[in-house]
Amino acid sequence: MTQTPELLCEVRGHVGFITLNRPKALNALSLGMVRGLLAQLLAWRDDADVLAVAVRGSHKEGVFGHFCAGGDIRFLHQAVQDGNPQVEDFFTEEYTLNHLIFTYPKPYIAFMDGVVMGGGMGISQGASLRIVTEKSKLAMPEALIGLFPDVGGGYFLSRCPGHVGEWLGLAGESLAASEAIAFGLADAYLPAAEQAALWDALGTQGFADGAAAQAFVQSRTQPQGPQAVRDTAAIDRVFALPTVQAIIDTLEAEAASASDSAEWAQQTAAALRKRSPLLLHVVLEQIRRARGMSMAEDLRMERDLVRNCFFQRLGQSETVEGIRALAIDKDQSPRWNPPRIEDVAEADWQAFFTSPWPAHSHPLAALKD
Repeated sequence: MTQTPELLCEVRGHVGFITLNRPKALNALSLGMVRGLLAQLLAWRDDADVLAVAVRGSHKEGVFGHFCAGGDIRFLHQAVQDGNPQVEDFFTEEYTLNHLIFTYPKPYIAFMDGVVMGGGMGISQGASLRIVTEKSKLAMPEALIGLFPDVGGGYFLSRCPGHVGEWLGLAGESLAASEAIAFGLADAYLPAAEQAALWDALGTQGFADGAAAQAFVQSRTQPQGPQAVRDTAAIDRVFALPTVQAIIDTLEAEAASASDSAEWAQQTAAALRKRSPLLLHVVLEQIRRARGMSMAEDLRMERDLVRNCFFQRLGQSETVEGIRALAIDKDQSPRWNPPRIEDVAEADWQAFFTSPWPAHSHPLAALKD
């Protein structure tokens, strides 16, 4: 068993149970956690006695609570500052883990309680059963730190209905249970208070196979959450526009009008104006390219992007600056370069899509769907 302070794994009955155990950091993924998850899932994949896997986050006052708030951005910021090559290892191994989960041959059941953002989405979106609660809060807010929705975000956001994926990637909006299910980012609803009993029961049943284990869990969930689901007509209309400039221009024009969508447009435009102008362009292109990609192809593209985010513009990295402003100095005043959406040249964002590696030497060349 993988048993570290940050990752608790055990087999009960015929199910492998994983608890992310870094509650003070909202279970943000460290490199050690990524490596432990990857090793454990590979071992259980080849273990005939393990029929299914279940994963949850821990809370500082006990189990369940926040699933996972993302990757350890403080570590990444310091690693770049120190020239630590583990920043490269982190993304290569994390994306390998994401791919393994998306292609896992056994049921993988994610209890997505509380905050599920960034890296937390990466270890849950590939699950065969994604369970949310009334406390769930799903988001891909990476553009706020000068990054893009990675960990397969291009793949799963691009498969949301209409142009919801562009909206989520650009504006970083959080979703509650009902909308997560409606937009294809979760499968079932379970009241938070019922999670512990179901988790415990899963390890006491006799199952003929993994499908029976998943069916047991699903039979105790509900197909919809308790909250209302918004009308996405305005989202689809605005986020179908061809460029970031067209999107922000339309939002700001509507915000100044007396239309029914004025308040939404104002709030959305304000959210976009807080994000890295350069990375907004990257995100829009990423999601639209990913619509025609497999998961492996998307992760290879994202590995190119993340290398370019941290290192291509070394000395003026949007990502390093965004992490500094949000999580290190916490001044909430990133110095974006360029500072405005209107100032981004097409060549600047297109450069992010040039791979630093020849195809045969790509760090994720071995991934296959």
